[in-house]
Amino acid sequence: MNHNEIDKLGLERQAAELFGQCFAEEFQVQFAFISHNVPRKPDVTCYVDNQLVDIEIAHLYGSQAEAQRILGKSLSKETREELCALERDGDTDLRLIKALNRILSNKSAKRYDSKNVWLVIRNANPNWDKASILGLCDRIHVPASHPFTQIWLLGDFFGASGLIRLYPKKQP
Repeated sequence: MNHNEIDKLGLERQAAELFGQCFAEEFQVQFAFISHNVPRKPDVTCYVDNQLVDIEIAHLYGSQAEAQRILGKSLSKETREELCALERDGDTDLRLIKALNRILSNKSAKRYDSKNVWLVIRNANPNWDKASILGLCDRIHVPASHPFTQIWLLGDFFGASGLIRLYPKKQP
């Protein structure tokens, strides 16, 4: 396993555990990280309130430099081009919506060897937080077809601002 893969696994585990802490606190349930997974399965497997859940992790960032710092690696040409286009937009709200909707679109096209998959998106841009994201909820587009039973967003990199449930809309 190379350095980039180890860093990626660390970020995924950190995001899963952070999500688990926020989720357990907000909904008064138990959460336990079990393992990382192999391709065709979501990134990690956890127990949520005695239920087995596979979680796909994504990170939301706002610029190429920020993504490289967070991911600790060079980015593909396609990702660099997408991030450069986001940087040119200037409007931070528009950048947030475009970046988040791109993640939702890309992840929604995937298929997993799992029956209960949640998508957890960790906001890694310090210019955005739960309050700013909640103010833009009407512009967030969750595709009609996707493999997720739930989609969650951590409002900030450290989870201090809490969770936003993107799908289904109704809180449990």
